[in-house]
Amino acid sequence: MPVTDTEDHLLDVLEARAEALGDAAALSAPDHRDLGYRALVALVRRTGEALRGLGVGRDDVVVLALPSGPALAAAFLGVAAHSLGAPLNPALPADELGRLFTALRPRAVLVPPDAAGAAADVARAHGAAVLTVTPDSAVAGVFELAGEPVGPPAPDRPAAAEDDALVLFTSGTIAQPRQVRLTHRNLCAAARNTARAFALGPADRCLNVMPLFHAHGLVSTLLASVVRGASVICPPGFDAHGFFTWLSESRPTWYTAVPAMHRALLEAAPAHAAELAATRLRLIRSASAPLPGPVLDELERVFRAPVIEAYGMTEGASLVTSNPLPPGVRKRGSVGLPVGEPVRVLDAAGHDVPTGTDGEIAIRGANVTRGYHGDPDATAAARVGDWLRTGDFGRLDEDGYLHLVGRVKEIVNRGGSKVAPAEVDAVLADHPDLAQAAAFALPHATLGEDVAVAVVPRPGVEVDEEGVRAHVAARLAPYKVPSRVFVVDDLPRNATGKVRRLRLAELFAARVDGPGAPPGTGTERAVAAIWGEVLGREVVDARVNFFDLDGDSLAMVRVADLIAARMGHEVPVSVLLVHPTVRALARYLDDPAAVPDVVAAGDVAAGAARLAAGRDRLLRARREADQREEDA
Repeated sequence: MPVTDTEDHLLDVLEARAEALGDAAALSAPDHRDLGYRALVALVRRTGEALRGLGVGRDDVVVLALPSGPALAAAFLGVAAHSLGAPLNPALPADELGRLFTALRPRAVLVPPDAAGAAADVARAHGAAVLTVTPDSAVAGVFELAGEPVGPPAPDRPAAAEDDALVLFTSGTIAQPRQVRLTHRNLCAAARNTARAFALGPADRCLNVMPLFHAHGLVSTLLASVVRGASVICPPGFDAHGFFTWLSESRPTWYTAVPAMHRALLEAAPAHAAELAATRLRLIRSASAPLPGPVLDELERVFRAPVIEAYGMTEGASLVTSNPLPPGVRKRGSVGLPVGEPVRVLDAAGHDVPTGTDGEIAIRGANVTRGYHGDPDATAAARVGDWLRTGDFGRLDEDGYLHLVGRVKEIVNRGGSKVAPAEVDAVLADHPDLAQAAAFALPHATLGEDVAVAVVPRPGVEVDEEGVRAHVAARLAPYKVPSRVFVVDDLPRNATGKVRRLRLAELFAARVDGPGAPPGTGTERAVAAIWGEVLGREVVDARVNFFDLDGDSLAMVRVADLIAARMGHEVPVSVLLVHPTVRALARYLDDPAAVPDVVAAGDVAAGAARLAAGRDRLLRARREADQREEDA
């Protein structure tokens, strides 16, 4: 019997797959027997009966605070088919869980069999029923649900496509995550879009290392497989070395992950040549964060499968755009074509921008949420007619491919010039000494914001600020060159692998360097005197960054003029940006040939032109800001 593709409720989907495929594998796990579709439907129905018997009805929120694995996948399907499932990261601290529980008001909370830990404690404090999930040790996904009733048995109200099935929170790039509720129709539409984009069918097996408390792992992996009768392998979380054992033993046809996971797999790959030789992957999906080009190339070389970059968001039930599978045209640096539903790019007034122009991405379709639950103001602000603003910046090219620029709230406004952190990240992905890099905004007294970057060196490599700035200055406009470079051991990320740029800003906004180093050489003292005159303060530390003293590009113009007049050096803007400390600039002035730089000795005129352009741009921005204040 063929697999149908028209159901708009999860239970209908599962029953149709069971009828068509019988005992074909639905859920798998290492060291477990497969759970077939017919048995999965029976388990989902038993879960619904148990919930109703415990007093949990179709409109009640049920939190799932369970570890990764097949029991969580099956429990989610059982809960979502009969109530409103709210999967949460079980590792969240009690305070954060408390805030989420206050917003969710759950009727019940599913926890591991020992019923211990923060989630169970917070559930009791909020008057929610604590229900335990005890996984079967032999069959993937099978579990026993137990607990005390929270009220009288709930009625078995008929299901509808417009019933809410899943509640998630936005991933935290805004100050307060918003609650997104997705209906059965939303989920089924999104799952079908993903399944068509990746040409999934009953023969496919996905190795899912993504957590099942975000849309990526839930919808683009689990549900996208279920709607087409494919199977999902659910290991107990992500393990870079265990991955290769699962790859060899379970024989998946694809896997999906975030760039941080892909990087970890590449680092582990040399130790697993035998497992890689037997792989049968037909595609690898990457989403949730930009994938650097060198990482994509290495993934394809190591795994011998095409890497498909995609873009999704919680409000759209995950997938929004995707690069096509071969032989379709994959555009490097893009996140592909709209998948099943339309995409627009808008200006601040809600009008379409010209092709190739940056703007805010907006989405519409059967997969898109009705809005932010309990926050009508946020919903109204995000709506443009029946379109939803995503909060992401991007552009559509002449072929309809979407290119991401970054989050609206992450764009750096450097004195009126807008800098997309992702653009700086992409340039630093090619730096030979860096394993990772992330640009972000730092507060600045005169510019408003300035560009900074946190970098993770490759093992055994020392990275200096000047080299990083020079690398960017050779490839991007001067105003995009980071004024501060922080060397770190790792980058803060959320559970889906996205770099938390706002967290970087918090970490480094108040950072204070160690004891100062007074200007020593004659050149250092001369530079420090010029800085002091321009900035109106005494410069006593030869290592302090010009921008940390509230310097800006306009002040740099005056510094360049005074250096030329008093010291006889014509200094292009790129030199000042790459060497923004007294000591570094003095070293350059003493011997330009000995200091790596991005400007040839005879390129003074070009540097001056760029400097003038930057000055004019900043002046225009300030005049416009002054005019806005007067108009207000």
